Amino acid sequence: MMSRDELVAWMTLVETPGLGRAGVRRLLAAFGSPELVFAADDSALRSVVAPELVRALRTPDARRDALPAATWRWLEAASGNAPRHVLALGDPHYPALLLQTADPPLLMYAIGRLQLLSANSVAIVGSRNATPQGIDNARTFARQLSAHRLTIVSGLALGVDGAAHEGGLAGPGSTVAFVGTGLDQVYPRGHAELARRIAEHGLMASEYPLGMEALSTNFPRRNRLIAGISQGTLVVEAALQSGSLITARLALEAGRDVFAIPGSIHSAQTRGCHLLIQQGARLVETSDDILQELRLADAPKANAKLAVAQPSLFASMPGEPALDAEVSGTDPDAALLRALGDDPVTFDALFARTGLPSDILAARLLELELRGAVQRLPGGLLQRRHTA
Repeated sequence: MMSRDELVAWMTLVETPGLGRAGVRRLLAAFGSPELVFAADDSALRSVVAPELVRALRTPDARRDALPAATWRWLEAASGNAPRHVLALGDPHYPALLLQTADPPLLMYAIGRLQLLSANSVAIVGSRNATPQGIDNARTFARQLSAHRLTIVSGLALGVDGAAHEGGLAGPGSTVAFVGTGLDQVYPRGHAELARRIAEHGLMASEYPLGMEALSTNFPRRNRLIAGISQGTLVVEAALQSGSLITARLALEAGRDVFAIPGSIHSAQTRGCHLLIQQGARLVETSDDILQELRLADAPKANAKLAVAQPSLFASMPGEPALDAEVSGTDPDAALLRALGDDPVTFDALFARTGLPSDILAARLLELELRGAVQRLPGGLLQRRHTA
């Protein structure tokens, strides 16, 4: 753990307005440490950065100057179940894979098991408005990979991210959540309990100081850490305009493997995955596909093809667009059609998703079949019909 004086020097340097990460790196390259930067005279500093930035370094700033004391209090208030850390470049615990990326964070804040930053890991990312099958896929892949002692890395968002963290916590690999806020806050608020469990059994991490709110610009920047610290990135579901595709691109730029789960051609949530596959991402159907690609298949086999069943998570997420007229809110069978999703499903799986009595479910499915909204497939499968 760095000393209080080191923390003050690092945070004052990193949080100086206008200096930016590039300016901090130039100063560190020239002088060696934050303490030596502040010990240098103004003429030496002006040989490295612009005069206005030297003035910013020397001029008191209320927000910047209050942060080190608040952060030190935060560190001292840590509980035994969730230790707190601040890592700077050069710290022995700083993850080597991040150092190999183009833009590693200068400071990182963390709560939990710091050793997970250096563990073998796979990022799992995808849509916030994931389908029931997408949620199940994310949780299942994460659980199976965690059973092989791979740490699951994601971003604590709704949908796929949350399911991936849940699956990671179920195994010895556990999970790391990189967030786009300070670690004194949780976004989204609905994941407060999940964040607490990750802090106690996995790791919460951020490059943002305490008090940083959930600004929209923070999350694409956060994605480079998810991709950079992981040996591979799995995209579960993603629309064509998706932050998950940004993460996949960053993974490729960092020389990491990218995997994608295919889905229905009718679903907007899988078009991003199909685009990635067309561009060379590895199509995967089981966690063994990932283990073999990462040359970790010598671990004990733990998985078969993914099960279809998904317990009562069929309600659409806020803002989820209707895929066709059949799922509009005015249709009395809208929830049932959403539960059907885009891929073939068994009656038992649909029964588990909806919680409807079996006789009522059978009757409503028959009505939908007569209306042409549902079709029966070989093997007792059901699938929602889409109009072209």
